[in-house]
Amino acid sequence: MSKEIAVIGSPDFTTGFRLAGVRKFEDVPDDEKPDELDAAVERTLADEDVGIVVMRNDDLDHLSRGVRETVQESVDPVLVTLGGGAGGGGLREQIKRAIGIDLMAEDEDDGQGQGMP
Repeated sequence: MSKEIAVIGSPDFTTGFRLAGVRKFEDVPDDEKPDELDAAVERTLADEDVGIVVMRNDDLDHLSRGVRETVQESVDPVLVTLGGGAGGGGLREQIKRAIGIDLMAEDEDDGQGQGMP
């Protein structure tokens, strides 16, 4: 069974994903985030068809502590955040958590980058 990508955030954030074919989304306008974002995240996490949840990194600040911890520790679905200061290390950790292995470890060990072995 394949799973879908879901996007949570302001309509400006979700529109590009919807145009790209993402069918599951929760539009939460900026002025409603303090009151509505927790519920939108909880609904998305409860959806068994969702495998990846995409949010802006800054939106994590609007979540209550409990929901933030739940979403950050979730493996199925996995949270992927965009923007903010996460950098490559944050993305690396998200990938490692999602698939269970560190795909970039070999590149660091051999110093070869992405060249051929």
